[in-house]
Amino acid sequence: MQSQLERREELFGLAKQMRSKLPEFEKNIMANDALVYGDGALPESVKRMMAMVGALVSRCEGCILSQTIRAIDSGATADEIIEACHVAMMIGGTMALAESTRVLALLKEKGMIE
Repeated sequence: MQSQLERREELFGLAKQMRSKLPEFEKNIMANDALVYGDGALPESVKRMMAMVGALVSRCEGCILSQTIRAIDSGATADEIIEACHVAMMIGGTMALAESTRVLALLKEKGMIE
């Protein structure tokens, strides 16, 4: 069975390959990413968790995994991420709960929880 980290790398690689087919799009999306998710009135970690909640509710596997990793990389703790998952569950119900298991598995793989 593929780990969540391996699956994220697979999806990320495919998305990067797709974006590279239109270099101007790649350039613009990366600039927008930095603009939107960079520290501002809200810190990057909070913005990444907000995006993770949206991804959980939308059930986008690649987005869930990428935003969770980016939240961790920007300083979000396991407790903060799990709390954000509960927000997603309130919005998205049992489908968001099911998708949140990806986040839990990822946190386990990274040794952030038991």
